[in-house]
Amino acid sequence: MCGVVGIVGFSPVNVTLYNALQVLQHRGQDAAGIVTVDENGNFHQRKANGMVSEVFQQRHMMRLKGNVGIGHNRYPTAGSSSAAEAQPFYVNSPYGIALAHNGNLINSRELKEKCRAARRHVNTESDSEVLLNIFAWKLEEIEHDDPTPDDIFKAVSGVNDEIRGGYAVVSVVLGVGLVAFRDPNGIRPMCLGERLLEDGCKEYMVASESAALSVCGFRLVRDVEPGEAILITSDCRLFTSICASQTKLQPCIFEYVYFARPDSVINGASVYATRVRMGVKLAEKIKREYENLKIDVVIPIPDTSIDIAVQIARSLGVPYRQGYVKNRYIGRTFIMPGQTQRKQSVRRKLNPIPAEFAGKRVLLVDDSIVRGTTSMQIVEMAKEAGAKEVYFASAAPEIKYPNIYGIDMPTSKELIAYGRSNEEIAKAIHADALIYQSLSDLKDAVREENPELDKFECSIFDGDYEVPPSEDYFEQIAKQRSDDGKADKEWKDASNEELDIYNIKS
Repeated sequence: MCGVVGIVGFSPVNVTLYNALQVLQHRGQDAAGIVTVDENGNFHQRKANGMVSEVFQQRHMMRLKGNVGIGHNRYPTAGSSSAAEAQPFYVNSPYGIALAHNGNLINSRELKEKCRAARRHVNTESDSEVLLNIFAWKLEEIEHDDPTPDDIFKAVSGVNDEIRGGYAVVSVVLGVGLVAFRDPNGIRPMCLGERLLEDGCKEYMVASESAALSVCGFRLVRDVEPGEAILITSDCRLFTSICASQTKLQPCIFEYVYFARPDSVINGASVYATRVRMGVKLAEKIKREYENLKIDVVIPIPDTSIDIAVQIARSLGVPYRQGYVKNRYIGRTFIMPGQTQRKQSVRRKLNPIPAEFAGKRVLLVDDSIVRGTTSMQIVEMAKEAGAKEVYFASAAPEIKYPNIYGIDMPTSKELIAYGRSNEEIAKAIHADALIYQSLSDLKDAVREENPELDKFECSIFDGDYEVPPSEDYFEQIAKQRSDDGKADKEWKDASNEELDIYNIKS
């Protein structure tokens, strides 16, 4: 999962891109990058590993000149943390193109072979660089130097014909402007915003979430449609077209559960409101199926589950308390490589307030359970703090299958719910009772906010992949996403970076 943003304005966009990336920091904490284009048609770039505030210093911001630009926060889905894979990527032919991408291509291996056949070199393991080269390949088919909007949309159509997966793309093409497009199933989110200036002119912005628009002073116009491409020229003219033969809106439901900010509206549904409804549905299930539980207090696992837990406590008529203090400078633990590192991070990330647990029967509420590492330690901390009994409620159903559209969900064997019953999972995380949200209730919680949302991408829960991968794809990602695979990749990345430093010094 990553965050992307693109802006075309009548004044420098560097600071606005920076602000937008800070708003989207939750979508990727591994690396950040910005590319801008000045009035002379020159690219300016800064990208590196680290948080937004670490990557961009004043000297970098001053060099990012221009009224057109794109930005990216990286969250690696294959475990790589190499600085070489920070985005945006750049290629000089044709025209000069910079591109950033949120999502995952499930046929990147085949696409890389096509790039080689087309004499295009892919230098990293990132599928975003593959996507950039496929886009460049299609733009090369334009037979004149000044491409029209129709030429650009034809190229995007060609890209959609070649690539498979879930993706939201922002790019800058020299002499053209900002080009953004979304996958034909609308799996990954993207929205369009505008800002009206005093002279009546409009500036435009696209971003992964609407919160980035509002914080930067832009008004949410609408979501980018599935399969739609948006072209915003350097003089702020807007063109749009559907660039896929078959489209349907089937957004990733996990955005509402976990990834998106509560102040965002995605596909016409308020993330905050959907989480409140998740709490209502979960409370109803507890009343219906777990009436034997004598709950003294409801405590959330901060931050995503807070809105859900508040509603559960209200519906059950029991006190709500903040029982854990969160260190907000620790990254999200389920994406961290290595079980040992994840365990250490959980203990550093959360610390219980003993008075809220001592002698009480506690219902802990979290957004989901992935590996179970975090959940087990949280339950243990509650018991160490004196809890009499600890029940655990998940706002999401059992996660049993890997995600292949841009979320670094591990292989099935590393998922605690895979092949286990509810009782076995509860025992594994040391909980006295375990309550999962049903998938139908989760869908209804989002659908009740926007009844037009008919289908969702729910493959991590039901194993139904709308864009099916090749037969050996799961074997590929098992090697990449397992702890051993990530450790090996990180060792190679570190070795390559040390070699780069040696070569530079030599």
